[in-house]
Amino acid sequence: MCMVIFAPIFAICAFATCGGYVGHLRVKVDCADRRQSNLSINIDFAYPFRLQQVHFKAPLCEKNKQEILFLEGDFSSAAQFYMIVGVFAFLYSLLATIVYIFYQNKYRENNRGPLVDFVVTLVFSFMWLVSTCFWAKGLYDIKKATDPTLVLLLISACRAQENRCAVSQEPLWSALNTSVVFGFVNLILWAGNIWFVFKETGWYKTGQRYPTRSVSGRRANGMRQRLYSESSFDQPGESFGQQLYRQESINQSEGDFGQQVYRQASFNQSLRSLNMPQTQLGTPVIHNQENKCTLKGPMIFVNEM
Repeated sequence: MCMVIFAPIFAICAFATCGGYVGHLRVKVDCADRRQSNLSINIDFAYPFRLQQVHFKAPLCEKNKQEILFLEGDFSSAAQFYMIVGVFAFLYSLLATIVYIFYQNKYRENNRGPLVDFVVTLVFSFMWLVSTCFWAKGLYDIKKATDPTLVLLLISACRAQENRCAVSQEPLWSALNTSVVFGFVNLILWAGNIWFVFKETGWYKTGQRYPTRSVSGRRANGMRQRLYSESSFDQPGESFGQQLYRQESINQSEGDFGQQVYRQASFNQSLRSLNMPQTQLGTPVIHNQENKCTLKGPMIFVNEM
């Protein structure tokens, strides 16, 4: 959302402060012969900063002659590259704003919209970095080429000691300095938006759906596999799950038998305290014809007190 709101605004500020700049430099030449002096020589330069095409007329301070002089340097490539990046960033951010607001469903369809947005955001982040650095170096060269001291040295009359030359107005660089600042602000804005656009892509969602196992989880899983393999090796004909089930059944039967013995002891103790006949569970012995004993179900013996 930060990208949608601020990207078009900062892009406009970046290329507007650069493309709308006009610099004014004014020098005066006071010749020894006052009649040939020129106290107002205006030198104007602007975007795209082809200074070699900026010319002005200066007096020679002899025989009423003038000379045509040109500034030095061509810095149009840095300025134009910066302007192109700013304009295209503004157009794309404006288009992205419209898509985010009115075509959100189509944007997320088939995951194509987030992927395209992610790639374009990476490209513009890199382009803002390159263009801003390039333009900052170009601005430094422009300031150096329009230095009033160097401009006065271009005038032949100013190199003579009998003539006096001075600068009456220097160019203001606040607008161009601001354009460089806006360039770095756009770089931070677009680079910071990379993470938020990446979260909309399928790559981030895939990583969230299948998280990687931690080291402790992998160790616990390895120990379970080793225990299972050792149990399977000791009893190859029986699975580990069957062993656990048999062990639980044995423990349960032992617990039931202990509870039954505990109930019988408690019942006998209660009868003894009440002076009632005690009952004991026994196993009757029945002799068959061959004088052999056989066992049958439980039989109750009554002891009369």
